[in-house]
Amino acid sequence: MAEPYVYRGGIYRDNASLRAWLAGQAPEEVLEPDLPIIDPHHHFWETPIRGRYLLHEFLDDLAAGHNIVQSVFLECEAMYRAGGPEELRPVGEVEFVRGLAAMSASGGYGRTKIAAGMVGFAELTLGARIRDTLEAEIAAGNGILRGVRYCMPWDKHEEVVKYVARYVPPGLLLDATFREGFAQLKALGLSFDVWMYFTQLREVAALARAFPETTIVLNHVGGPICVGPYAGHRAEVFEEWRRAIAVVAACPNVRVKLGGLGMLHFGFDFHLRETPPSSAELAEAWRPYIETCIEAFGPRRAMFESNFPPDKQSCSYLTLWNAFRRIASGASAEEKAALFGGTAAEVYRL
Repeated sequence: MAEPYVYRGGIYRDNASLRAWLAGQAPEEVLEPDLPIIDPHHHFWETPIRGRYLLHEFLDDLAAGHNIVQSVFLECEAMYRAGGPEELRPVGEVEFVRGLAAMSASGGYGRTKIAAGMVGFAELTLGARIRDTLEAEIAAGNGILRGVRYCMPWDKHEEVVKYVARYVPPGLLLDATFREGFAQLKALGLSFDVWMYFTQLREVAALARAFPETTIVLNHVGGPICVGPYAGHRAEVFEEWRRAIAVVAACPNVRVKLGGLGMLHFGFDFHLRETPPSSAELAEAWRPYIETCIEAFGPRRAMFESNFPPDKQSCSYLTLWNAFRRIASGASAEEKAALFGGTAAEVYRL
């Protein structure tokens, strides 16, 4: 098995070795194949380091058989403009995704409405002048831009820093200039996705209280860390994370995404196995985090996400959604409808 390699934002196998590893997956039937799903968090990219994950690669994963009716693209520094003002370069990502969304909307690539909505990036640390960028992105999106995301996982330990996608100073959500930029979102009808580590969760709560009319979406169950100095301390980290999640959930304008648990900083080490895990194994490992979030936020403020392709390092698309089905097996039909699509549809106006 090829060794994974480090890249900003995670550790990835190359596509060939990943395909070979996933080919060893024990066969599973799709659970509840008729249940409609909105996948509210996936990426597209093509770089020499990350490899290729574009429309056809996503279609290959959708072919697993789950009833994915719509999807939402989340920013990942893909296809920025090569020139022009620095703050306008992320407009290129919106233009790129709008093109893929138009391909999907043609009907020639299956029934799933891929990138029916998207969340882009804008450098909110520029303060109020970021409004020009936001308006340019809205225009470029031609109706699909729903919000912006800022990745800001920060940790004082060098062993954890290698996992981050964007390097930021600590306490950024509390910064006055950042908040000046953030304040532009509500007037433009944009939501805010945030990706950070569990040690920063109380900053999310402070931001949510300061801007109660702006919808904030907490990515990847709030980022508990079980690598580096946190390895071997899962129970202690879980308790600290659980208490912080309760603080964030007390803010009614915050939603939470249930996923991202296949990323390597969670420390489950499924990527090191000779064969991929089953959905039952995934459900057993992920259940405490997901059930804690659902209990804190409620089904109407929580949504399952694939986070593909980063989570593909730990499992296939089929087993990921089967694992979510297993975790939600005791939910009512109404609760499942919210968790697997309704919350996402409301937040991203699909």
